[in-house]
Amino acid sequence: MGRINYLLDTNILSEPARKQPNSNVMRRLAQYDGQYVTAAIVWHELQYGCELLAESKRKTELQSYLLTLQNGGLIIIPYDSLAAEWYAKQRAVLKAQGQTPAYADGEIAAIAAVNNLILVTRNTDDFSEFKNLELENWFA
Repeated sequence: MGRINYLLDTNILSEPARKQPNSNVMRRLAQYDGQYVTAAIVWHELQYGCELLAESKRKTELQSYLLTLQNGGLIIIPYDSLAAEWYAKQRAVLKAQGQTPAYADGEIAAIAAVNNLILVTRNTDDFSEFKNLELENWFA
């Protein structure tokens, strides 16, 4: 296991649970196994998405996948006071520029930034306005 370098966004962490997962994402997940974590906000989004599903085979599969992540030791980083301060500063600058980032995205970005992690997401445009935040798209 190497150093923790990456914070996975919802669309990356959920990819293995898809019927036909993206091969680039799957390769990178294997390549960087042990080097990634996620944010409490991402964990919420995954759990919430699962809760919205009607009782079905798909819901059972997703619940099983999330349990596997948990039991496998996936580290979930909380949104703390340092992240809150980082996001407050970023949000004020962006507001002055007439931009309003999605609140959850800002919290995810803040957790990545204050923990010196590369945020891995398919939606790099959603995070590009944040300063001092390194992004990677493993779908590419």
